[in-house]
Amino acid sequence: MSKNKHLVYILQCGDGSLYTGYTNNLQRRLQMHEAGKGAKYTRGRGPFHVLHVEYFPTKAEAMQREYYIKQLRREQKLSLVTAKKGSDQS
Repeated sequence: MSKNKHLVYILQCGDGSLYTGYTNNLQRRLQMHEAGKGAKYTRGRGPFHVLHVEYFPTKAEAMQREYYIKQLRREQKLSLVTAKKGSDQS
């Protein structure tokens, strides 16, 4: 696990939609989403698949990135996920 405990994630919901969120504990946050106690948007949209995770040293940086990603169109979010996967394989 990274020392950077603040992270932004993109989930693919069971209906195919995407959800972007912030947390400092991804495991716990996913359990909340699965239990229907996460974000209002994700209620009833499971199961969830984590597509993308980015780590940050501060909450402020993570929240700024979350806001930025949430402004992107679906296609742009999917490109971000694809670009990250490509760079991980290098």
